[in-house]
Amino acid sequence: MGVGRFVYTPILPLMHTQAGLSAGAGANLATANYAGYLVGALAGILAPVLVRSRAVLRACLLLLTGTLAAMPLTHSTTVWSLLRLTAGVASALVFVVAAGSLLGHLREHPPHLSGWAFGGVGGGIVLSGLLVLVVRPVADWRTAWWAAAVLAALLAAASWNLRPEQAPVAAPDGRGARPGTHRWFAVLFVSYTLEGVGYIIAGTFLVAAVGQGSPGWVGSGAWVLVGLAAVPSAALWARLGRRWSRPGLLFTALVVQAVGIALPALVGGTAAALGSAVLFGATFIGISTLSLAVAAHLRFPRSIALLTAGYSVGQILGPLIVAPLLHDGYRRALLPAALVVLAAAAAAGVLRIGFPHHTVVSGHTDLDQQRESTEDARLAGAGPEHAPPHPAN
Repeated sequence: MGVGRFVYTPILPLMHTQAGLSAGAGANLATANYAGYLVGALAGILAPVLVRSRAVLRACLLLLTGTLAAMPLTHSTTVWSLLRLTAGVASALVFVVAAGSLLGHLREHPPHLSGWAFGGVGGGIVLSGLLVLVVRPVADWRTAWWAAAVLAALLAAASWNLRPEQAPVAAPDGRGARPGTHRWFAVLFVSYTLEGVGYIIAGTFLVAAVGQGSPGWVGSGAWVLVGLAAVPSAALWARLGRRWSRPGLLFTALVVQAVGIALPALVGGTAAALGSAVLFGATFIGISTLSLAVAAHLRFPRSIALLTAGYSVGQILGPLIVAPLLHDGYRRALLPAALVVLAAAAAAGVLRIGFPHHTVVSGHTDLDQQRESTEDARLAGAGPEHAPPHPAN
């Protein structure tokens, strides 16, 4: 799923120079993928039977692989948009099935195991970056897509026999929201939606922006670093969340991410590009980890679903917002993205004021609440950037 959804980022510069794809059309393709992801997530909410079906998992693995293989067969931006839309739907369903299986089968195991497993998305990013690094000097954009399809097929074969989670047992009664948590959840919702806007601009255009002023290998190399930094990040932020205030950690992570996004636009050069990749990769999954942990703590009704919806809408809006700035290249898009993430950090800073840190409500510890919330996270269609908190992370 990491390859199928995110390989577009390192291939985008090749399509721009070799396939005649304009910057605006590149943004539209990204938006189509994010819209498809939202559709897939909503399908998982409205029809839970889909995410407990091995047949659906296998069909989506094949569909995702097929969309990668079909990209080089046309030069039509309309067809490309449809393929990326389909890939988004399949990606969401694959992840939701896999996440449900993971949470079900590792429920009694140490929480960090699930965190490392969610880091598999980072592993997919690493592989996609390495693939383009290898292909770029010897072949064109078509070969890059076909190579990605082969890689996705191999990974699909490895996950072919994954067992989806069984139907959940009905949750016990009496797990209402904490009194007076509406204001904190509202601030969290604003922060997380803004993060969806800013994160996805960088996630889509970082490689292309870095490649504008650096040697050809730096863009794909930066994407590899993003993935390498993302692999351990879910487990790391979950551990930190056990020691320090999650709202404080969320504020810190957002500020660090904003700095990382802005670096290539403000400084330039190889060192800034690679540093940006590390900071971005180390935070984008962690921010979701912390945000969903805060939501679980507040126990606001359907909080995971609401946060997922806001984040997904933010992802759709992000590329559209910066599309008018892309006529002179992709680098100009990074500064607005960094400012949006700083706004998300400001909201997280407000979240810290008077935040209710008590951990026991109606006989449930905070860890119990987080365990219970993982089912809600799965039904909400949490994406790779939505790795659920604690035992899920």
